[in-house]
Amino acid sequence: WLVIDRKVYDVSRFSQEHPGGSRVIGHYAGQDATDAFIAFHNDKSLVKKYLRSLLIGELAPDQPSFESNKKKSLLEDFRELRCTIEKMGLLRPNYFFFFLVFLHLLVLDAASWLMVWYFGISLVPFVAGMMFFTIAQIQMGWFQHDLGHCSVFRKPRWNRLLQMVVINVLKGLPASWWNHLHNQHHAKPNCFHKDPDLNMHPLLFSLGKTLSMEVSMGVPGRADFNGRKLSVRVLMQSNYKCLSLSTLPFSAGPTGNHPLLPAVHNLLCSQEEKVVGKH
Repeated sequence: WLVIDRKVYDVSRFSQEHPGGSRVIGHYAGQDATDAFIAFHNDKSLVKKYLRSLLIGELAPDQPSFESNKKKSLLEDFRELRCTIEKMGLLRPNYFFFFLVFLHLLVLDAASWLMVWYFGISLVPFVAGMMFFTIAQIQMGWFQHDLGHCSVFRKPRWNRLLQMVVINVLKGLPASWWNHLHNQHHAKPNCFHKDPDLNMHPLLFSLGKTLSMEVSMGVPGRADFNGRKLSVRVLMQSNYKCLSLSTLPFSAGPTGNHPLLPAVHNLLCSQEEKVVGKH
C-alpha cells in the first residue's frame, strides 16, 4: 500500500506491471509517495485513470499526507516553487537547443574517427582524436540522461527511441539498464539500500563517514488478526538510525485499516527513527 494525495492505493499486483519497474514503486510501499508521483509522471490525468481501480481508502483526517521524516513547511515551499516553475514554462524544452546538442556530439564523434583515419595513429592525431571522442561520449551521456527523464519530447515514446539511439548505438550501453537504476536513484536519492548509485560505490559517497551497518533483530510476534499470525522482522541501520519493517504478513480488517498499524506507527515514532521499509 502507498499514499498519493491522501488516498491509499493497493499496488501489490500492479507493481509487477508498472512501466517504471516494480522496485521503484516498491521503495514507497507503506509510505507517502505524493511528491514522487508528481515528479515522475507528466500526464497525471492519464495515470490517475489506472489508479481508480487500485483505490482502497483515504487517510484519517489527523494523518499528514507527506513523508514522516520531512518537514511540512519545507515541503509546502517546495511544492509552491514547483508550481511557479511550471507556470513560468521553465520545464518546457527548447527543441532547437537539443538539436544543436545532438548535432555537435555527432560531429565530435565523427571527427575523432576521421582524425585517426586521415592522419594516422601517431601521437598528436591520436591524442586529438581521443579528446574529441571523450568529449562526445560525455555529452552523449548527459543527452541520453535528459531523454531518459523524458525531458526533450512531449511524448515518452520519442524520448525512448532517441535515447536507445544515443546510449545503445553510440555508447554501447543498454537504455533499460540505465533507466532501471536511475529511476530508483531519483525515487530515493542517497538512501542506503535503495539508491543503486550508493550500492555500486558506497566508499565514494561515504568518504569520511562511518559506513552504516545493517543489524538484523528478530522480533517474533504471535497475534491473530483475521485468522493469520503476525510476524515482524526489524532491520536497524545503526549509523543512519533507519528502522525497516521487512515482513508484515497480515491482512487488513473489514474497513481497510489494520488494527495493528496505529500501534506500529506509535512504536516507530517513539523510537525517533526513520521508516524506510518495504511494508
